[in-house]
Order: sequence, then structure tokens, then C-alpha cells
Amino acid sequence: MIKAESFVSAIQKQGFSLWTGVPCSYLKPFINYVIDAPDLEYIGAANEGEAVAIAAGAEVAGRKAVVMFQNSGFGNTVNPLTSINMIFKIPSLVITTWRGEPGGAPDEPQHDLMGQITPQLFDTMKIRWEMFPEDESAVEGAIARAVDHMNKTKEPYGLIMRKDAVAPHALKSKAKVKTPPLAQQTPVPAQWSLPLPTRSEVLGVLQKVTPNNDAIVATTGFMGRFLYALEDRENQLYMVGGMGCATSFAYGMKLAKPNTRVVCVDGDGAALMRLSAFATLGYERPQGYVHLLLDNELHDSTGGQATVSGSIDFAGIARACGYERVVATSHLHDIEKILSDRDPRLTLIHVKITPEDSSRLPRPKVTPEFVADRMRAWYKDKK
Repeated sequence: MIKAESFVSAIQKQGFSLWTGVPCSYLKPFINYVIDAPDLEYIGAANEGEAVAIAAGAEVAGRKAVVMFQNSGFGNTVNPLTSINMIFKIPSLVITTWRGEPGGAPDEPQHDLMGQITPQLFDTMKIRWEMFPEDESAVEGAIARAVDHMNKTKEPYGLIMRKDAVAPHALKSKAKVKTPPLAQQTPVPAQWSLPLPTRSEVLGVLQKVTPNNDAIVATTGFMGRFLYALEDRENQLYMVGGMGCATSFAYGMKLAKPNTRVVCVDGDGAALMRLSAFATLGYERPQGYVHLLLDNELHDSTGGQATVSGSIDFAGIARACGYERVVATSHLHDIEKILSDRDPRLTLIHVKITPEDSSRLPRPKVTPEFVADRMRAWYKDKK
């Protein structure tokens, strides 16, 4: 058994200052310690995949992060770990607990199968891992191996934590209760004004009014491809995986560089996959974060099947979650005005768009790893 302080202090010396994840009783000492520490930051995510995406975005913007979760939620991380971290080459330290360990302490039935396959999941994803250190003398070595591997490969590294690996640590802080603000909000139109703009038209406005000192993250599928086709820029990151994780990835960037504005271009299908991100963003309320949601009521990139967004009030969801400014529009001049005014408040712009022909849409010639490295270089002089 080790003290939480021993591991946290050692990893902090390696430049890790951001912790994000979902609680587990095994992780309680860590979470409590980090929450209380004045020079560390803990972001409680609504689900494990969201935490992985937050950490990945933070790393690209220059801040190293630790991800923590219970192994029963390991499945929620498979998509972002395999299609963001491993494809873009983004290292994060991943700590998962080992509930249901074969031969270990008796546990709840839902942990049985996951307990049997937790190590194999890391192996299957080709992510190197080892057991979390349970003796003070083993801490430095484990961290050194993890950091060395991440530096050399630009890939995540896993630590599997057994029960009682870390001594109890009482929480002294109290969580801040935040009530939803009285958001500035335009009402959702009873009938959206026609003709609806196309995705290309909205993205053209975005590129027109967004200076090079703003970061843009485009969700996976056609969104990034259309943005790339209009003009490839060094401040643009195109998600190629991480289904629904673009908003959390962009938030991670914001945590790393609070003074740099981020615009996340989301789609209705992606937003529906991880609506929980609305809650995290609405609670944290990062300033200078614009959530631009383009909604054509289709899974456009995967065959044009309908989403359920036609019966969803995205603006109402955002307002209820704590967004400070919420706009619903189908007018290009509204979008241009809002993006140009640089109001720092957390903003959702829900835009209804019409489908457009994608048959000649080019695939980016830049690789995900290149795009991530380019974004790292772009962020180096940002604050």
C-alpha cells in the first residue's frame, strides 16, 4: 500500500498536472488528494470515454494528463483510446481499477467478466500496461517506465490498480454547487427559416471570421472533410474517430490553454452519442468556448440514416446544463455576428442545415498524427 501523495507527487514532477476520470472506491484516495491540492486540477467526467477525450485534447495543447476510471467502465474508453490516442499518437497515463479480479476480493456480479478480461483489453488495443505499484519503493520505477514509453511512442500507458493499493485519504474540500445561469437564449424556431444553409456555407462563414489565433475542432466524418476541402489550416483539427468526443477533446484544449478561444464544430449524430458532454461543459463553463452544432437530422457520414434530432431541443438541453449563451438559428448572418463578437461566455449555436452532395468530397491528405503534431506546434506560443 502506498500513500496517494507519493504517486501524485512523483508523476507531478514529470509534468502531469491535470487529472480527469470517473470515480471508483479504489481511486477515492487519489481523487480526494488531487481535489484538495492547490496546484492540481481534477475534472470529474460524466463517463470514461469523455475523460479520455479531455485528457487527449489537453495533451495536444501542451498539458499532460492522467485518466482514472473503474474497469467496469473500461468499455466506454475503447473507442477514444483506439481511434484518438492510438491513431493521432496522443499519450495519456491511464489508471484503471481491477474490480472482479480472478482470485481477488469478492465483488459484485457486474464486475465478473470485466475482471477476467481487463488485462487482455489493454493487450488487444496494443496499449502497454503494468500493475499499479503497491509499495513505495516501486513508484518511481513504474512512473519512469510509463513516461519513457509515452515519450518514445506517443501512445498511452496503462496501470491496473488492485484493491487497497493506495491508503485512504480524506477529502477536505466541498464541491461547488452551481445553479444554471439565466442564459441569454434565442427561442427555438417553431419552423426553421428556409432555405436552410448547407454545411459548406456555415463552415465558410466560420473560416471567414475565425482568426488564426482560434483553435477549431471538427467532429468526425464529413464535418472535418468539408472543413478541410474549404481550406486546410494549421489551427484546425479533424477528428477521424472518437465518436461524439470532439466537444470533450476541445474542452481538454481549453483546460491546457485557457486564454485561447476554441470552436468545436459538432454534428447532431455525434452530439446525441455523448450528450453527457453538455453537462460537463455546462458545469465547468469554460470561457471562450463556442459549441457550433450543425444539425441536418442525419447520420450523414454513414449512409444518411435519420437521427432523432428532429424531436430534440438542443438549445433547451444546453441551457438546462448551464451554457451561458444559447442561440438557435438558420441564418448565416446570425452565425457570422455571433462568431465575430468574441463574447467569452460558454456558447451553443444550434444551426439547422440542409444535406448537400458529398460524392466529390476529398479525403484529407494530412494524417491524423501530422494534424496532432501541427496543432501542438501551433499551440506552443498560446496561453
